[in-house]
Amino acid sequence: MKEPADAPPNRELYALLNIAPQASTEEIRKAYRQWAQVYHPDKYQAPQMKDIATENFQRICEAYEILTDETKRQIYDIYGMEGLTSGLELGPQLNKAEEIKEELERLRRQKELEKVAVHARPSGSILANLSLPQFLEGDGIMKGMAMASEIQSQISKSNAIAIGGNLAVNGNAGGGAASFLFQHQMSSVSSIEFMASAGLRAVIGVQTSRHLTPHSTAAMGLTMSLRDGSINLSNSWTRQLSNTANGNIQLALGPDSHVAVGWQQKEQKMSAAGEIKIGVGSFGATAHYTRLFSSKSHGRIAGRVGSNALEFEVGGGRKVSEFSTVRMLYTIGIQGIFWKLELHRGGQRLIVPILISRHLNPLFAAGAFFVPTSLYLLLKTYILKPYFLKWENQRELESAEKTRAQVREARAAAEKAQQLLENVANRKRTRQLETGGLVVTKAIYGSHKALKDRTKNTAETDDGVLSQIVDVTLPLNFLVNDSGQLKLHEGVKKSGIMGFCDPCPGEPKQLYVEYTFGGNKFEVTVDDYEQLIIPQEAHRI
Repeated sequence: MKEPADAPPNRELYALLNIAPQASTEEIRKAYRQWAQVYHPDKYQAPQMKDIATENFQRICEAYEILTDETKRQIYDIYGMEGLTSGLELGPQLNKAEEIKEELERLRRQKELEKVAVHARPSGSILANLSLPQFLEGDGIMKGMAMASEIQSQISKSNAIAIGGNLAVNGNAGGGAASFLFQHQMSSVSSIEFMASAGLRAVIGVQTSRHLTPHSTAAMGLTMSLRDGSINLSNSWTRQLSNTANGNIQLALGPDSHVAVGWQQKEQKMSAAGEIKIGVGSFGATAHYTRLFSSKSHGRIAGRVGSNALEFEVGGGRKVSEFSTVRMLYTIGIQGIFWKLELHRGGQRLIVPILISRHLNPLFAAGAFFVPTSLYLLLKTYILKPYFLKWENQRELESAEKTRAQVREARAAAEKAQQLLENVANRKRTRQLETGGLVVTKAIYGSHKALKDRTKNTAETDDGVLSQIVDVTLPLNFLVNDSGQLKLHEGVKKSGIMGFCDPCPGEPKQLYVEYTFGGNKFEVTVDDYEQLIIPQEAHRI
């Protein structure tokens, strides 16, 4: 069971001073003075105690500085510490929460643009065509190869460039090309691009696009070949058909004149697209459908038919890491029977089509599909899946170890904070015992499950796994006021209270308290963000 995503904000500064999120400036000052009396470094002579005091005193001073500044407090209440460290220009011009939110969003967008501006975005592909029949004939397995690469960079807020190139070899013939593109954002709704390429396809061109409405876009382009001077004019229109689908129409006039109509749809579990293209003396249609079976695997069906193409493709892929996907596809068409292996990582792709046969023999086609598929399933079941499960388990173990290290560090900090609270807490406890007042005899904070066993040891268990609870009896005795009452405020996560820590990050937590008052015994359990006020008659055992 995980901590609910809609939990209130983790208002650690309020928890640190043990004040309500609605506390007045005077209440904040009063809480600050109370904690400063305990944690001021000048009160201690021993170097170790002085270091502990200094560390916690700095935390208290930071909380006081932020919460007593009206503008900083507004920013903290909306966005937490992230808002205060994001570069907001504090001043009288930001008086309302809406203004602060708008300014922070502006700065976030600006930082994203700056981040993009200093990082080039490379992409590329390698295509290795293999031929089994050619290999069996003794001519080598490599039929051809192609490489393409491009680097994009945002050079300013409104300008971007892209530089690319490609090389291709097929048998004894080959060639290459280089390209350059410059894009300028003229306004929020329009842009213009200038492009040039040299090599096998030497052209220059310009394209402009504009958002006609919130749901439609139009683009117009003009290119000229530097080899024969031919000119190609293109126009395209894109329209959003629904929340998940859009359609487009393209008209091209020139050596490759054609009309194309396309459609794309993308939903949470599937994506599909199709296009029909009619040209001068040619016709073509393509379609594909991809279905997500889980967050890591998908299946794909695609087809292509036309004047010089007839092809059917089926296969699937699996996400093997955060940035990598492996895909295996089976293709049958007029060019023969192929198996295609693909590896996608970030913006890079490795594609290896393997020609199995040039002939479309039905029996051979069925065997070429089922035999490798069966081998793949066996490989996946007995080698790949165990390997990836082992790898995922290793990652989970590393993440768990990292979390345990963080918990150990937080526990150590809480124990140090409690050391300086001990003398004052014991004096308060003694005074309350003498007058029959409020004395916390046991208080533990942690996960729901761990609190069911209230006698569980709060130290590390014998197997080295940290307990899911922490003893907070001493901090609560310190927080008992002169009137013999204790109050923890609603909407404030209790792990931020001085002397507390989060023993199980991400898990829902509770606080269990046993206490005595007037010679009677009481107990109460409250949720992490729930208010606690004791003593109360309803808590009597």
